[in-house]
Formats: sequence, C-alpha cells, structure tokens
Amino acid sequence: MSSSLKEIYEKTAEYTAFYTGGDIQWTSDGVHLLCQCEDVVKVVDINTFSTTHVIGQAEEDGEPDQIYTFQISHNNKLVLSAHKSGLMKLWDRETGVQQKIWRSGHKGPVARLAFDQTDEYVASGGSDGNIRLWDLAHNTCTSSLRGAMGVFSVLKYHPDISKELVFGAADDTKIRSWNCKTGKEHVVYSGHFSKITSLQFTPDGEYMVSSGRDRVLILWNLNESKAIRVLPVYESIEATVLLPPSFKIPNFKKKLETEGIYVACAGEKGVVKVWNMLMSRVMYEQNNSLVSPAAEEGGLAITHLLFNELRNVLSVVTADHNIIIHDLETFNCKKQLIGFTDEVLDIIFVGKEEKHMVVATNSQDLKYYEIDNMNCQILKGHTDIVLALACFPTKQEMFVSSSKDNSVRVWLQDIENGVTCIAVGARHTASVGSVFTSQTSNDFFASVSQDNCLKVWSVTKDLSTTEQKIKSTYTELAHQMDINCVSVSPNDKMIATGSQDKTAKLWSEELTLLGILKGHRRGVWCVKFSPVDQVVLTSSADSTIKLWSLADLSCLKTFEGHESSVLKIEFLSRGQQILSSGADGLVKLWNIKTSESKMSLDNHDGKVWSLAVNKAESIVITGGSDSKLVKLKDVTAERKEQLAKEREEMILQEQELMNLLHDKQLIKALRLALRMQRPMHVLKIVNEVLKGGNEKLYETLKEINHTQKETLLKFAAEWNTNNKNCHAAQLVFNILAPEIISGNLKVPALASFIEGALPYTERHFERLTNLLQDLNFITYTVNCMQPHAVSQ
Repeated sequence: MSSSLKEIYEKTAEYTAFYTGGDIQWTSDGVHLLCQCEDVVKVVDINTFSTTHVIGQAEEDGEPDQIYTFQISHNNKLVLSAHKSGLMKLWDRETGVQQKIWRSGHKGPVARLAFDQTDEYVASGGSDGNIRLWDLAHNTCTSSLRGAMGVFSVLKYHPDISKELVFGAADDTKIRSWNCKTGKEHVVYSGHFSKITSLQFTPDGEYMVSSGRDRVLILWNLNESKAIRVLPVYESIEATVLLPPSFKIPNFKKKLETEGIYVACAGEKGVVKVWNMLMSRVMYEQNNSLVSPAAEEGGLAITHLLFNELRNVLSVVTADHNIIIHDLETFNCKKQLIGFTDEVLDIIFVGKEEKHMVVATNSQDLKYYEIDNMNCQILKGHTDIVLALACFPTKQEMFVSSSKDNSVRVWLQDIENGVTCIAVGARHTASVGSVFTSQTSNDFFASVSQDNCLKVWSVTKDLSTTEQKIKSTYTELAHQMDINCVSVSPNDKMIATGSQDKTAKLWSEELTLLGILKGHRRGVWCVKFSPVDQVVLTSSADSTIKLWSLADLSCLKTFEGHESSVLKIEFLSRGQQILSSGADGLVKLWNIKTSESKMSLDNHDGKVWSLAVNKAESIVITGGSDSKLVKLKDVTAERKEQLAKEREEMILQEQELMNLLHDKQLIKALRLALRMQRPMHVLKIVNEVLKGGNEKLYETLKEINHTQKETLLKFAAEWNTNNKNCHAAQLVFNILAPEIISGNLKVPALASFIEGALPYTERHFERLTNLLQDLNFITYTVNCMQPHAVSQ
C-alpha cells in the first residue's frame, strides 16, 4: 500500500449462514439445495456455493414471518411453506415469487407438509394431532384427518396414486394411514416405542420402512399391516434413505445387487450404515465419517440424509448445520458446505499463494476454506473449542492451533491429501488462548494460557504426516492473571504477552523478563511488534490502542476512537498504518503519524474477534460474533485509476464543449453541458440563445429530452437565487411550466422544488414591480414638466 494515499477498503463478499437448521431438500436435478435459514428458505447453487435467491423474504416495511417447515413439489416448480402466523404460502421455486397464501386452520403450528404425486393436493400435519388435506387449485380444505395425538414428525403420501392413502406419525408412536377421498382412517401400524423419525416406501408400494429413536428399523408389509422385520441398530436413528434397486457402494457384492430392500440410515453415532432389510444384515458401515458422535446418549449427530439419484450422491446433514456430500459408489467426500459458522474466533491465510483460509468458529473442528468458492474441509483433532490460530510466514503450508482442551496442534497443508495434524503438544493445564509462530523459521512457536504460563515449543524437522508429540523448551509463569495474547518479534529475539492484569510484558528468547509496559486501564487484548521500527503496539478493553518504544518502554502515542474493547490489531504499510477491530463491531484504519482514524467500516453486528491480512495487504477478512465472514479488498489503485479516467474524460468533454460553443452549435452544447452537470456553462448557452429572442429559447428546449429538462430546472432554481441571472431562470420556468402541469414532465419532489424557488421568484417580481413604479413615476414627472417648458 502507498502510505501517501488514504487506503479505501470495500466489501467484496460476505459469507453468511445459508443453513441454520430445520428442513433441507435437494431439487431433483441435483443442482440446488433448499435450506431453511432462520426466517427464510435459501436456494443454494451446489456448484458455486452461492445463494441464488431467497424464498420467504419479508417486505421492506414488514417483519419476517418465521417458517416452521417447507416442502418442494415433485416437479420442482413449487415450494410450500408453513409460518408462525398460521399462514401457508405457495412460492415459485425458480423466482421466489409468492403465488398463493391462505390460513392453515390448525390449532397451533404446522409441523409437516407433503405434496401428493400429482402436485395438485397437499397435506399439512399440525401440532394439534390433525392432518388437513388441501386442493391447491382452489385453496380449499377437502378433509380433516383425526386420530393421531401430538405433533406430527412424519407425513407422506403413498407413492401409488390409485391407493389414495396418506401416512402420518405423531407423538403417540403409531403410524396411521387415511383414505384421502373419504377421510377415514385406514390402517394403524404399531411397533415403535419412541418418536418415529422417517418413513420410506418401496417403488412397488408393497413395503414400508420406518425408523425411530427407539433404536430400531422396521420393515412393514402394507397389505397385511404387520411388521416383517424389526432390526435393532443400537443407536437412535434420525434419517433414512431408500436406495434404488441397482446401486454400488464399497465392498458391495454384485450377486446381492438385485436382492433385498436396501436402506441407508444415520443418527446418533454420526456414521452412515446400509442395511439389507430382508436379510437383516449391515451391507456397509462408513469408516471415513467426518461427523463427531453425539455428546450424550440419544443425542443428535446427523439430522438428515438426502439421496440424489441423478448425481449418485448421498448428502449428510449434521447437527451443527454442516452438509457433507459423498459419492455413493466410493463413499469419498466430494464437497463440504458449512451452513452456519457460529462465532468466528480466529482466521488465518494459509498456502504459498494464500488461496485458502482456516477459520476457528466456536467449535472443536477447524474449517479449511478455498477462498474463491468457499468449498470447505472440516479438520478434526481438538476435543474442545479452538480459540486461536497462527501461520508460519516462512512455510505458509504449516500452521498452529490452540484450544480449550489445553493443547496445541501443528497442521500441514498437502495439496493432494488436504490438511493433516503432524504434531500435538499438551503441557498446559488450562485453555490455550493464543499462539504465535516464529517469523524467520519454522522451528518454534509460543503459546499462552489461562494457567498464566508462557511456553515456547520446538517443532520437529521431520514433517511427516504422522502425528507426533512435541514438548515445550521453555516455560515461564508470565502474569498473575489470564494471558490474552502473545506475539513474536520480526527477528525472533523478543516475545510479548498481554494480560488481564492491564500490562504487556517483553521477554527474551529464553523467557527472561526484559520489561513491563504499564498504562492501560483495563486488560490487554492484543499485542503486535512493528515490522520495521523498534516499537510495539497494544490494544485494550479500555477502548484504546497504545504505541510503545522498545528502547525505554515509554508510551509514544495513544489512539482513541473505538467505543468498546479493541480486540485485534495489525500493522499495515510497513508499519505506517494500523488496522484494528473492536467489540463495537467496527474495523478502523489509523495513520500513525497523525494519530487519526482515516476510515471506519461497519460490516458486523457484534464483536469483531478476528482479523486476517494477506501478505500483499490487498485483502482483509474479518469475522465476529454475528457469524459473518466479511472479505474486504483494498481498492486504492482501482479508485486512483478510475479518477484518472474520469479526469481525462472530463477534459475531453470540456474541449468538445468549447468547440461547440465556438461553432455556435448551441443545442449540442446545451445537451453536453447538462450531461456534464455544468450549471454556469448551461447559463452561458441559454443567454446566448436568448440573443435570438424568447421564441428561440422555446424552440431550443424542445430539442432536449425529459431527463435533460429535469437537470435544467434544477440549474434554473440555482440561477434564480441571483438577481443577475433571474431573467434566464424565469424564462426556463415559464417555458417548462405547461409541461409540468400537463404531466408530460415529471419533476421529482415537485412540492419542495416549488417551495425553494417561490420565495426568490416573489422577491424578483417585487423588485421589478418597484422598478416599474419608479420608471412610471419618472415618466409622469417628465410629462408633467413638458407643458411648462413649452409655455416658457
């Protein structure tokens, strides 16, 4: 960056949640995912990871109406949603435009929706134990199906239209079927003893598979209304998928390919299993799961399984809102989508070209993103929330993480294998809140913890992909209160720490205390060495940033401007500028020479915990408690180039205008002057036209369009404020007034325009009236004197 220019950052991208829980569905073409995100349904393009449009967005003046559930039609054209207000809304899936709206009629929220095979009828299952059947063409309720008790967890039409059956399961753990035409209860299937989570029908419509939280899968014969198989699966099942008659999975024997009913299921353990229901056998158990098991028995790890036959992929939706897409044939992970990031605690750029970033998000798993398309890999290793990250400048494929599990881990990026953990250190006795790497090598890094200790760790030279144990070479009880941050100097000769005890301390390589920086009124959140000068920067909960001399430990400058704690700071422009982020949601750019804030960005709705700057200082990524990742780009060069182009274009236009005036091409000159927004040039042209009389001006104004006339009126209002130019202004008003009255010329904010111009016009007419009276009086006086002059 050039320090002589004010750096201008603009928001180039904002990565927000596209899935926060609730329903999620594929379109049949496998191109889009429909994801429930807070009060709307977002349509996500699976190829670009971008939200194409939003369904259910509130009006500009209205409040969002929370969506309880939604369902996409079989032909992918319609989306039906049920809302907190008790309304049901029908949307066009491709455009997100609302088509119909009506009241559900349920006593309470609608929990489930289902389209029939023709997409002409829909069923709504409520929390009142009733199912209502709707004719979409007329928005009328054709039947109300009773018999169940509690909230519906499953609702489906039978795939065979001729059977005219709808199935539902509620809190009473029974599966019921009703006749759609008569509304009478058909068959009740009893066998589960806990909440039923899914129903799947075989293509021939003869069998049904159900799952529940009672740890069993049940195969039913629909005609005989009895259970054929009850399979104990030893885990709470939340989702099932019926696989097609012909498919391939790892270790699948071909001779069994056409035999049996195959169901993929997942739930509490976070692992996908494929069962042959007729043989009561597990045909496949996933061994490469990226989902952590539920923390407690009966909890959730996987909430949905989605199968797309066209793409032959199985999508796993996790309890923490991640979407993992597996190729069914190999069961390798093809893509990972992070729907919701929670609080963003730290961010770093990794890789030689810095095309990837690693994000710590209030989770024990790290998120490793491709910045261009936001494809993600989940990195597992820590057993508690990851708090901090740091990358080695000399080897940017290697980085360090620290966690609440009291450990630090070293990771290595491999283009072929992704990212793997190569080393673990576990000598701290409390949460490790900050880490910082060596700046001139990849031999060591420093860490600080809530155990008040500062540790220096040696990194092994053997960078094999197998996980190794590392030990700390130096340990020091650095502060008497929690240590918030650590930093290593550019030459690796000094280490700085900041603590809740309101001080920052300087240490040698062997952790000998070199000095204490005192002056902050509250805890120190961040400390950074200048890349070029013998100074160190600190930020604090007292809302200030301080610059200290390393020579005498004195405070050189204090920067004030944040309204709350300053959480992160970075030097820019070779130490001439500072970028800071705070708990007030602001990101500020400071000039060190003037101690002034040159820019303030308000892109976050909460604390900005993390701030990452790439080596070229052209991109900044921020993250905070609002779950947003905001990418900022330095556009100084682009703005400078744009201003140069505009200046060059303006010079050419001015030259053209001078040529037109010289050649007396007044109409062309008037159009150009109006386009250039030059009121005095326009006045000069109008006065030149008036030399040919008022009629000439009338004919000239006929030649310009409505937009140019609006601009001319604005200029005339400006001229009207000056007595010298009021004649031209009044003539323009007089010529254009009939067009405004007739409605041919639309003037924005006409009332305010008239209010602004009227006082000056009245003053001009009063002055002219007085002048006319004076002239008439002089004429009268002269006429009265003439007879006397003759008689003499």
